[in-house]
Formats: sequence, C-alpha cells, structure tokens
Amino acid sequence: MKIFLLGLIGLIIGTFVILFGGGGAAIYLAILTGLFGLNAATASSTSLVTALPSLIIGAISYYHQRQINTKIGNQMLMTAIPAVIIGALLSKYIPAQIYKWLIGIVLVVLGINMLLKKKTQTAATVKKTQYARLQAGMYGILGGLMVGVAGMSGGAVIIGGLFLLGLQDFQATATSTYVLVFMTITGAIFHIADGRVDWTAGLPLMIGAIVGAIIAPRLAQILAKTKITRYMKPTIGVLLVLLGVKSLL
Repeated sequence: MKIFLLGLIGLIIGTFVILFGGGGAAIYLAILTGLFGLNAATASSTSLVTALPSLIIGAISYYHQRQINTKIGNQMLMTAIPAVIIGALLSKYIPAQIYKWLIGIVLVVLGINMLLKKKTQTAATVKKTQYARLQAGMYGILGGLMVGVAGMSGGAVIIGGLFLLGLQDFQATATSTYVLVFMTITGAIFHIADGRVDWTAGLPLMIGAIVGAIIAPRLAQILAKTKITRYMKPTIGVLLVLLGVKSLL
C-alpha cells in the first residue's frame, strides 16, 4: 500500500512539475521528511535523485518539440552550477531560519513582479538588452543556492526568472526543465556525499514521476492550443508568493 501511494504521489507531482517547469525536489523533500520521517540529509539526497530521471525525460521531450531556449538556459547555467557547488559546501554553516527567510523574500518579490508586470518583453528583445546576461545569471545563482544549500530543485526561482526574461508559456517551462537537469545532477552528487539515498521510498516516487514526465510534454502540446496559456504567468506568480509566504512563516 505504501509503495502504491508513493508511486501515485510521484505520478501526480511528476506530471505537474514538468508541466509547469519545476523539478519537484522541494515537494519530495517535504513528503519524505514530513510523512515518512527521513532525516534531512537522507531526504535531500533521495529527493534530488528521485527528481532527476523525470527531469531528463521531460527535457528530452521538450527538446524534440523545439520548446527549449538553450541560449537563455545556458546563461543561467553558467552561474547556477557554481552556485550549487558553493551552496552545498556552505550549507552546514548557514542557519536554517536565515536561509528560509531569504528564500521566502526572493519568492515573494519574484511573484509580485510577475503579477504586476503587465507587458512582458519577448525573449528576442531581452537578448538584445545590456543586462540580459546579468539578469539570467542572477536567477541562476538564486536557483543554484536553493539546490546546493537545501536539496531543493530551485525550480520556483528559475521558472519565475524565465518568465520575467521574456519567455512565453511552455517555452519558459521547457527551458526551466532543461536548466534544472544540470542543476539537479550537480546537487545530487554533493548531497549523496553527505547522506544516503533511501531507495525504498525513492524508487516508487521515481517510477511514478517518470510516467508523469512522459505525460506532461504531451499534455503541454494540447494545452498550448487552448486559452489556458494566458493564465500560466499569473498562476505561477501567485504560487511563488504563496511559497514565499509559507517560507517566511
């Protein structure tokens, strides 16, 4: 029964996080610590390893659909990967409460920006601006620190940043999935060194998430033809604010 429940949770999370450009590691982390009582180090390692296969499958599917903007994605990765490494090395020295407050403030600010910015620049326009590379790099650093310090996926910051950088709808979620693959690989290596992977819990979650990752890009193709895309940006903006407030409380 426990295995079936974990598989179902993985399926639901895998579908929705790949559909909306997240990694799901933060959700897996909460489930593994809150519901199944894993310690923080084991839960961090397990959550990142669990999220990785579904991210890879999602990124490959989006790549075949030509939805990934690799130029902006690579600009983020140039700072995200070093930030993951630095965050992982410094994680033992950063008080958990200070980290939660910083992440909470970042998420709230990103969410409010998305809700207030009525007209988003196009990705082509952003590429030509003087500060585009700097902006992408800053979002990469924030997302990378989330992965390195706490074993989270960093997807909330990455997807929020991509929308603010001008990517539209499922191109933003596809590019986010691409960025998260490399961030998660780096984070998993460092977190596995500090804690073991609990395969009893992780494997059912992983299998469910893989199925969800196969479904999500196909579902995105269907939804891209509907009016739902106009609600993606404000919905993600609201979710970022709620996640930020939760982290602050």
